[in-house]
Amino acid sequence: MIAGSKKERDKKGRIQNMIVIGEKISVMAKKVREAMMNHDAKPLQELAVAQANAGAHFIDVSIGPAEDNGPQLMDWAVKVVQEVVQKPLCLDTTNIKAMEAGVKAHNNQWGSPLINSTSNEPERFPMMALAGKYNAKVIALTLGKGGLPADAEDRCVIASEIMARGAEYGVSMENIILDPLILQICTRQDQGRQAIRAVRMFKDLNDPPMQSVVGLSNISNGAPKHVRGIINRNFFALLIDAGLTAAIIDPLDKDMMDTLKTVEMINGKTMYAHSYLDM
Repeated sequence: MIAGSKKERDKKGRIQNMIVIGEKISVMAKKVREAMMNHDAKPLQELAVAQANAGAHFIDVSIGPAEDNGPQLMDWAVKVVQEVVQKPLCLDTTNIKAMEAGVKAHNNQWGSPLINSTSNEPERFPMMALAGKYNAKVIALTLGKGGLPADAEDRCVIASEIMARGAEYGVSMENIILDPLILQICTRQDQGRQAIRAVRMFKDLNDPPMQSVVGLSNISNGAPKHVRGIINRNFFALLIDAGLTAAIIDPLDKDMMDTLKTVEMINGKTMYAHSYLDM
């Protein structure tokens, strides 16, 4: 990434590229919800393969609260998805027992699972404990029990408290991925800028720099359909330039992936070629 005049690099000095987390396997989608209810593997597997082929590095598996059969559902979903893609998964549920079942079922041959998510709210602390217990990665929402953060500085204060708690639970800083909490621009316009500032500031909280992630489409929730994609793509470009590490997006959205490839090319992270969009 380009942040100011410096490129973001890993500990070996290599330039890091954006980590794409494919968002399509979500209980919020009717097709996916019905497949999960019926334990029909085919729709989930088709979405997983399509996202992997489109460039996703992680596949998100979101089962929601799943209060009745959460552990069984997450165990099944993890296994059927990893039958067809050799990718690590981002596991999304508020059900702690279901999350642990998913982490146990996860095939770590292709990387550690990503727990989505912990925060500075006491009810979310068990997710951090799971990350420490299983040496898993965890998304950390910069949200505290006092309500929504007002600005980037508030987000950094919360992030620091979460990082300290992670150390208590034995979670390495490399396994914590900070989320600046993306809010709807149509109701809180200034918060888009604050999230971008927070991504820049997160990097200074640790050495090596802390990683960051966003649920990108939250920025345009509530906006008319015809402008949502425009808002998402332009916000994404600004976040990439600020040093964002990962994003939960739709990798099947060609315009979105073209935006990512173009910004990374302009920032010198990939070599220019006339066919760069096809790479």
